[in-house]
Amino acid sequence: MLEVRDMHAYYGKSHILQGVNLNIQEGEIVALLGRNGVGRSTTCKAVMGEVSPVGSVMFKGQEIAGKKAFEIANLGVGYVPENRDIFPGLTTRQNLILGLKPGQKDGVGRWSMQDMFDLFSNLDNRADVEASVLSGGEQQMLTMCRTLMGDPDLVMIDEPTEGLSPQMVQRVAELLQEIAKRGISTLLVEQKLSIALDIAHRVYVMGHGKVVFEGTPQELKAREDVRKEWLEV
Repeated sequence: MLEVRDMHAYYGKSHILQGVNLNIQEGEIVALLGRNGVGRSTTCKAVMGEVSPVGSVMFKGQEIAGKKAFEIANLGVGYVPENRDIFPGLTTRQNLILGLKPGQKDGVGRWSMQDMFDLFSNLDNRADVEASVLSGGEQQMLTMCRTLMGDPDLVMIDEPTEGLSPQMVQRVAELLQEIAKRGISTLLVEQKLSIALDIAHRVYVMGHGKVVFEGTPQELKAREDVRKEWLEV
């Protein structure tokens, strides 16, 4: 589904990504772990075209490095940024409608608006109120659901559980598992090791702008040296 090879990225003269290599299979949840500032979010932005990557980014066998973000989205890549980008002056329902691709009708893809409301009754109850009045957790749900409305084949989700209550964290985990059941690949950037190791099929650990560990959650649990050097504060 996604294959990244020797990907570099820069912010001005700062060399942020220094040869990232990773891959994601269809329906796979892959966790991207690491301390703040190591390049996890930049990796997502580079795949999405929000940061210009140097190297190869293959999506479903097609090179997408160098394409614009909207072109990459139309090809089937969804991105949920960590800052919960909603349209506060629009209703919950209107925000979800904006997730549809040009020409796409609700219910045609793998997800419909009713699916979103069935998964999260809070959104259903607040379907016609402005998104600005939603709680932080509800806004996170709305951002994720709006991305799914575009029927992506791959979705990248950056820190979805940050600042959420334990109950809402569990709801996020359930949604991520439901996404995988529907054959959608997920790249999950997450700080909470517990949720990442519980639901991910494979994990990558980043340090200093590159991948320093790749393996299964069980293999990472067995590598105290990796966790101590690259994950623990």
